[in-house]
Amino acid sequence: MGATPSIWPILRWPLLIAFLIFFFAAVPLDGQLPPGPQPPASGKTEPSQQAPPPKAKSPAPQSAIAVETTLVNFDVLVTDEDGRILSGLKRGNFRLTDNGREQPITNFAPVNAPITIVMLMEYSGIAYDYFAYKAASWGSDFLNHLEPEDYVALVTYDMKPTVRVDFSRNKAQIRDALGALSYPTFREANLFGAMLETLDRLERVRGKKSILLITTGANTFSAANFGDVQRRLREIDATVFCIGTAEAEYMASESRGYGSNLSYLQSKNQLDAFAKITGGNAWFPRFQGELPSIVDSVAVILRNQYRLGFSPPESMRDGKYHKLNVSIVGPDGKPLKATDAKGKNRKVIVYAREGYVAPKPSQEK
Repeated sequence: MGATPSIWPILRWPLLIAFLIFFFAAVPLDGQLPPGPQPPASGKTEPSQQAPPPKAKSPAPQSAIAVETTLVNFDVLVTDEDGRILSGLKRGNFRLTDNGREQPITNFAPVNAPITIVMLMEYSGIAYDYFAYKAASWGSDFLNHLEPEDYVALVTYDMKPTVRVDFSRNKAQIRDALGALSYPTFREANLFGAMLETLDRLERVRGKKSILLITTGANTFSAANFGDVQRRLREIDATVFCIGTAEAEYMASESRGYGSNLSYLQSKNQLDAFAKITGGNAWFPRFQGELPSIVDSVAVILRNQYRLGFSPPESMRDGKYHKLNVSIVGPDGKPLKATDAKGKNRKVIVYAREGYVAPKPSQEK
């Protein structure tokens, strides 16, 4: 990766594992440490009874939601239980409920817009440059699965997020920025703050957008908390995909008898929650060989969705958080059945955002 910092040359498994045990054990279960040094000032024919290809190698959801006055739009991915994407669905195949009340779908279309995604990457001195190196390397791999018309931005964070490259179609520019990263300056990892600032920036970006978060999941320094990020994720039309960089090291520590680490397990749960709330997915690869399938799945998912839209009745425009549920039915109105190549029935899986914040009457025009 050119000038990308090389893996810690003197790193050895026992030493790394010992460091990880010490590091995660030092992070309280609320994901925060006592106040530390302040950051420096200044940054988609009728459905077939057989699930057709393409196949998402790692089944994963994705969706985005946007509220424009009284119109609610969100994206849905439909697969079978083996991860094969169901294409060719029509409006009549979808049933939608808002807080348990069925709503008519007024807008429907397969999503075919270019991808717009922020690659948010932890780049701190945790374990020296070991995890920073992994994040930069894995981010570079993701670029190989984007098309020329896709937009990507690169943001790194330690004590604070830094926009390295704003939205651009120039993937070489992103690679250059990754290659130019110097040795991490701070050991702090302000995950919650980086998420909140990135979501604030994305709120000003129109259309479908998403975040690819590459991180250990640690939050060692933040004025915000997990609840703050949860609330913001319910408000913003952005989908989060997470790739955890510390699973292999955690599993290695367990296998060597160091025991389970509650702080790391909580970090994983938080990343799972980010993805679930927004209709995304989280992966925690143990082997480098899993990565190509994971990053390919992110792109495949984003290119094989349906956008659904509805207008909630006045009685439901209350400014509160509403639960959404989407189901898939056949021409007879019964749950759609899918079969594999051998004619075996497979369960249909719908991946969509959990809910949305309804508009308030006072916000209507």
